[in-house]
Amino acid sequence: MIPKVDKDTCIGCGLCPSICPEVFEMQDDGKAGTIVDEVPSEFEDSAKEAESSCPVNAIEVE
Repeated sequence: MIPKVDKDTCIGCGLCPSICPEVFEMQDDGKAGTIVDEVPSEFEDSAKEAESSCPVNAIEVE
């Protein structure tokens, strides 16, 4: 699974790294970003939860 954050859509709420800090982080620009190129299998469920929890649908995990 490849995680992606749409920086143009992200509002920097911080929800995704609070749900899945192994994949997402808040970056210097105040927006979320990914810290891995591929989601480790043990974190796939939490990465998908972060995707579905994003209030502006800025996250894609495929």
